[in-house]
Amino acid sequence: MMVRPDLSAPEFWWQPTPTIAARLLSPIGALYGWLTTLRMSQAPNGKAGIPVLCVGNLVLGGAGKTPTTLALAHDLMTLGHNPGVLLRGYGGSEKGPLRVKADHSAGHNAGQVGDEALLYAKVVPTVISADRPAGAALLAEAGVDVILMDDGFQNPSLHKDLSLVVADTQTGWGNGLCCPAGPLRAPVSSQLIHASAIIALGDGAQLGEIEKAAERYDIPLYRGRIVADQIPQEFAGRRFVAYSGIGRPEKFFSSLATANLDVMETITFPDHHEFTELDAEKILSRCRSREADPITTEKDYVRLLSAPNHTYGAELRQVTKVLKIRVEWQNPESMIDLLRGLMNGAGERKVPL
Repeated sequence: MMVRPDLSAPEFWWQPTPTIAARLLSPIGALYGWLTTLRMSQAPNGKAGIPVLCVGNLVLGGAGKTPTTLALAHDLMTLGHNPGVLLRGYGGSEKGPLRVKADHSAGHNAGQVGDEALLYAKVVPTVISADRPAGAALLAEAGVDVILMDDGFQNPSLHKDLSLVVADTQTGWGNGLCCPAGPLRAPVSSQLIHASAIIALGDGAQLGEIEKAAERYDIPLYRGRIVADQIPQEFAGRRFVAYSGIGRPEKFFSSLATANLDVMETITFPDHHEFTELDAEKILSRCRSREADPITTEKDYVRLLSAPNHTYGAELRQVTKVLKIRVEWQNPESMIDLLRGLMNGAGERKVPL
């Protein structure tokens, strides 16, 4: 069963108590979860020869994997290592293995490699590959000494030395059912037995349930939050129309509010949305009527750069402001210790705090 995470998730996924629609779909969800559980139980058929740290989640859609992976990459570089990122390249036409070039004018675009790959390639060597072992081999040839695998937690093809599950504390794991009845890729119990630790982002209403799950399955819990990164001086006193097509655009809109930016209106698009000339015209029209500037995420902006260079698209690229974000650890020393343990050959599953 193929699920497209670029489509907007139904609201009933996030209701604490399963709705009638969720219950009607639960038999299909049970089958989907069972198949995913079987897949996760398979032995890996490839090993990278260097440490592999998987950054995944239990649900479909956005949980914060991209900023988390970037934060871990920066931490590893601080420790003197040379990390690289391996990902499937969702949203792109290339299947790989392919080393991503981030230069927009001379490199790849989001239509080829996906938006996340372009963000990573600005920071570290990045490879997209539907075949994870083949992609890992290409990164090893590039001289990296540790691989950060974005997603792939449910993919058994490549051996993982450490698997970190990112959880959004606002939504948690939704109604606890598997897709299409809920957001889970497999039952929580079937997935957490493969996790080395949980990374809980934020302090939302589901934090307590995530903490209970970490305790129940005897795995460490790390805390972090997504914050705005160095708000430019030019943003002061301006008004904005915010637009976004990421897994959970409301997280971006919340970051704008936390940064005390004056947002007059928000416009939401589906995850991994490819911006059209009509989209650009709509956004610019709203900005003119509000006497505001357009603002978006880095991930949205790299897709905007890849959009056709028509009149409104070119104008929107020129005037759009970008709010950069990052993950801030509650206890940076514990995360550094985790990464040191990985690089020093600590156990595959349990890593002490």
